[in-house]
Amino acid sequence: MILLILPLLSVIPKCFLMKAEMFRARHGLSTRTGGKPVDTAFVDNDGIYDPDCDATGAFRAKQCNNTEVCWCVNSAGVRRTDKGDKSLRCEKLVETYWVRLELKHKAVNNAVDAAKLQDAVATAIQNRYSFDKTLVKEVQYDPKARLIVVDVQKEKGDRKADLSRMAYYMEKDVKVLPLFKDQAKFEPSVDGQKLEMENILVYYVDEEAPTFTMKRLTGGVIAVIVVVMLAVAAGLLVLFLKRRREQRYSKAEPRELEAM
Repeated sequence: MILLILPLLSVIPKCFLMKAEMFRARHGLSTRTGGKPVDTAFVDNDGIYDPDCDATGAFRAKQCNNTEVCWCVNSAGVRRTDKGDKSLRCEKLVETYWVRLELKHKAVNNAVDAAKLQDAVATAIQNRYSFDKTLVKEVQYDPKARLIVVDVQKEKGDRKADLSRMAYYMEKDVKVLPLFKDQAKFEPSVDGQKLEMENILVYYVDEEAPTFTMKRLTGGVIAVIVVVMLAVAAGLLVLFLKRRREQRYSKAEPRELEAM
């Protein structure tokens, strides 16, 4: 079993963390769960599962969650294909090279200096997760929405920096309980004012685009498509009936003139 309570700065692979959480879930213990940068970015809608990890703690490309249903994942362990059966082939583990963190902080007393925010966020990430702050490429801020958008990106082909590990620890910090023993939170400080986060959404961008198909569309999206298609069909039907009526009227008019 892999313990979830870790000493500060002891950061282990995300795959091992998820496996430990599933172990706790099966034994009735606490599991501590709780805008796209590009068109190919996607979020984790599946949640936690029992992953298959290699000896280094990396996710294996094919995951089945101990069932007959399988899918392919990226290096962050997030599904990037439709689900299939045991015959599904996942040729390789595709690397995630860019994560976008959408963070919403709680209300604060003083205005936040946006010019100082990037350094504050990058420093907090480095100190909290032992992560290279230079990979924090851009920070955008919407003060009215209290929204902080953080782009963390490495070079394609880089296999040293683990973006998913940092993002997973941050999600746990913001959403539920920290995975570190000290139980502190991710709170960047700007001019001595700490920003406590209340929500987080993570987008993943891989070195290769995911291969989702129409099967992945949610019921709501499918319903919208059906409604639009029905509206178009109804409009075409009305137009057809209107033209037929006009044609009948134009044929009947000469007959009336002949009768006169």
